[in-house]
Amino acid sequence: MGILFNVQNELGPSLLEKYYQKAIEQDLIRNKLTFKREVPVSLEYQGKNIGRYLLDFVIEDFIILEIKAQQNYSPKFFKQALSYLIQTNHPLAIIANFRGMKLRYKRIINPGFKDIDLSQKDNEFE
Repeated sequence: MGILFNVQNELGPSLLEKYYQKAIEQDLIRNKLTFKREVPVSLEYQGKNIGRYLLDFVIEDFIILEIKAQQNYSPKFFKQALSYLIQTNHPLAIIANFRGMKLRYKRIINPGFKDIDLSQKDNEFE
């Protein structure tokens, strides 16, 4: 979250999403966090691929981060992130909207997350 606040404070509210993404990427690298950017995810129906979408970021193979630069915070952002969580079985998504004077963000927990052993994750951050 600190990275997101730093980006908002430095860049302000008037840029396109791609510039916030590039700044976040630089800070993730500087902070030595593992991440993937523009991660393709296939959408399947009855075992057949019917499309795909791109996740803005997957951080530490744990958190989906979706970047927005929209005037209004739309409920469709929440539905989109929830769909991503269900499709990928990640436990947490964060939607960060940079368009306001303050960073607006929402954390979404995957209601159907299949438990994994988090003990190794905990040790990584000690």
